[in-house]
Amino acid sequence: MNYPQVAIKLVKMLGGKENIKALAHCATRLRLAVEDESKIDENAIDSLEGVKGQFKVAGQYQVIFGSGIVNQVYSEMAKITGMSDMSTKDVAASGATKQNIVQQAVKGLSDIFVPIIPAIVAGGLLMGIFNILVAPGLFIEGKSLVDAYPGITDLANLINTFANAPFVFLPILIAFSASKKFGGNPFLAAALGMLMVHPDLLNGWGFSGAAISGNIPVWDILGYEIEKVGYQGSVLPVLVATYILAKIEIGLRKFIPSVLDNLLTPLLAIFITGILTFTVVGPFTRDIGFLLGDGLNWLYDSAGFIGGALFGFIYAPFVITGMHHSFIAIEIQLLADIAVTGGSFIFPIAAMANIAQGGAALAVGFTTKDIKLKGIAIPSGITALLGITEPAMFGVNLKLRYPFIAAICGAATASAFITLFNVKASALGAAGIPGIISIRTGDVTPYIIGMLIAFITTFVLTLLLGSRAKSKQLKSA
Repeated sequence: MNYPQVAIKLVKMLGGKENIKALAHCATRLRLAVEDESKIDENAIDSLEGVKGQFKVAGQYQVIFGSGIVNQVYSEMAKITGMSDMSTKDVAASGATKQNIVQQAVKGLSDIFVPIIPAIVAGGLLMGIFNILVAPGLFIEGKSLVDAYPGITDLANLINTFANAPFVFLPILIAFSASKKFGGNPFLAAALGMLMVHPDLLNGWGFSGAAISGNIPVWDILGYEIEKVGYQGSVLPVLVATYILAKIEIGLRKFIPSVLDNLLTPLLAIFITGILTFTVVGPFTRDIGFLLGDGLNWLYDSAGFIGGALFGFIYAPFVITGMHHSFIAIEIQLLADIAVTGGSFIFPIAAMANIAQGGAALAVGFTTKDIKLKGIAIPSGITALLGITEPAMFGVNLKLRYPFIAAICGAATASAFITLFNVKASALGAAGIPGIISIRTGDVTPYIIGMLIAFITTFVLTLLLGSRAKSKQLKSA
C-alpha cells in the first residue's frame, strides 16, 4: 500500500486538513474530530484502499484500517495535518461538545476504567490458572492437580496471591486513574486509596459477617463512633471519594498561599476527605454498591433464559453506542465479590455476542464475490472470534445490516442457553474463544457449547437473510 498517497486522499475526503480538529489512533482505527461532518465524503472513503469501515460515535469520526496499517496511515496524516502529538483523549475532548449527558457519563467511566484493565485482566487470568490447578475432577477423576501433585501446592498459593493483589488493592488503582479524570493529584488520590485498604481496618470482605455478629470495630472520637472498615475490592466508594478529594484539593489551592501550598493542601485534603469517606461517603456508597450487584444478580438469576436472551440481544447495540464500557465497573465489582456473586455473568454474554459478530462476518466472507469485501470480512471475522469485534461489526455487519441482525439473534440464542446453565466468569479476559480460561471451571463445557450455538446460528441465519436480500435486489432490478 502507498501510505502517503492513501493519507493524502483521505485528508481530502475528510474535507481538507482545515476540517480536521483532532487526530489520533487506537489499535485498529483512526480517531478524528472534525469541524463539519457534512464535508466528509463517506462513499469515497468506503472505496479507499485499506479502509475496512467507518462510523461516527460520541462526537468522533472513526475510520477502520486494522492493526499495523492504521499506524502507517496515521503517521502520514500526522505529517500532513501537523497533529502528531495528539492522543485519543485529545480527540475525545475535541468531540465531547457533541455528546449528550449519557455519552459523557459513559465516556467518563471508560476513561477511568480502561487504563486499569490490563492489571485486572492479569489478575483475572492468574485466578483462572489457579482455579485450573485446584479444581477437582478437571483432569484427574476425584482429584485436583494440587491433590495429585502436592509439590505444586505452594506454586498454586503463589499464583493465588498474585491473582488477588489487583482486587485487594483495587481502590488504589481506581483512585489513581480517576484523579486524572477529575483533575486532582493522582499520587494524593493513590494515598487515599491506600487509606481505604489499610491493614489496620476490618477487611471489606469480612464486613457482612461482622455486621451480623455485631463485632464491627470502631474509632471512638469524643463519643462519636466511626466504623473501622476497609473497602477492598470496592468501586463506587473510591470513585466518589476521589472526586471529593479532587474538588477539595482544587478548592484549597485557590486560597492557601503558594508558600504553604505543598504543606497544607495535601494535609487538609487527605484529612477532610478521609473523615468524609469513613463517616458518610463509604458507608452510603458501599450499600448502593451492594444493592446494585445484588439487583443485577437477582435479575440474572430470576429472569432466567429470557433475561439472558434479552441481554445478549442488546449487547452489540450497546457496543455501537460505547455504553458497554459502563459494564466494566459492574464486572469488577461482581468479581471483587465473587464469594457472594459467583462471578460475572456479563463476560460470558459479551463473549456470545462477539462470537456471533465473527460468525456473521465469516458467513459474508465465504459467500460474497466482492474481493474487497471478502478481504475485510474473513480476517475481521476471525478477529471477532478472538474478542475484538469493531472491524467485523462496523466494517461488514452494520454496513450490510442483515449480518448484524443475524448476529444479535444468534447472540440472544446462545446467551439464553448459557443462562440456563448459570455460566459465569471468575476473571476478565478476551471475550471470545480465549475467554475459556476466564470461565469458572465447572462452566467451561456449556460455555463452549454456547459459543458453537452463537456461531452456527448466526452463520446459518446470515446465509438465509443474505439469500433473501439478494432475491429482493434481483426482483427490484
